[in-house]
Amino acid sequence: MSAQIGAIVAAVGSVARGIFGRKLGAFAGVALAAMTLGGCAVPLVPLVGADPADPGAKVAGVGYRSTLAPYTSLRPTTPSNWKKQNQRVTPSPNSSHEH
Repeated sequence: MSAQIGAIVAAVGSVARGIFGRKLGAFAGVALAAMTLGGCAVPLVPLVGADPADPGAKVAGVGYRSTLAPYTSLRPTTPSNWKKQNQRVTPSPNSSHEH
C-alpha cells in the first residue's frame, strides 16, 4: 500500500514539476525580491499625533476604579426561622396572581 502511494506521489510530482517548474521558480524569485526590498522601503504616511518617544507628550488621565468596592461579606450566619422566611416571599392570599 505504501509503495503504491509513493508511486502516485512521484508521478504527480514529476508532472507538476514539468508544468510549473519554470513558472514556480520565476514566481519564487520575484516574491523573494519583493520581500527583501519591501523591508527597505520608506513609510509613505507620516505619524499622526504626538511622537510616542517624547516623554513630554500629553496623554489622557488615568482613572482608578476599585474592583472590590461593591463587596459585601456573604459569610454564613446563624440559621433563622424558615417559616418566617417563607412567609416573607410568598404572595399574599388576596393577590390577583393566577397560575
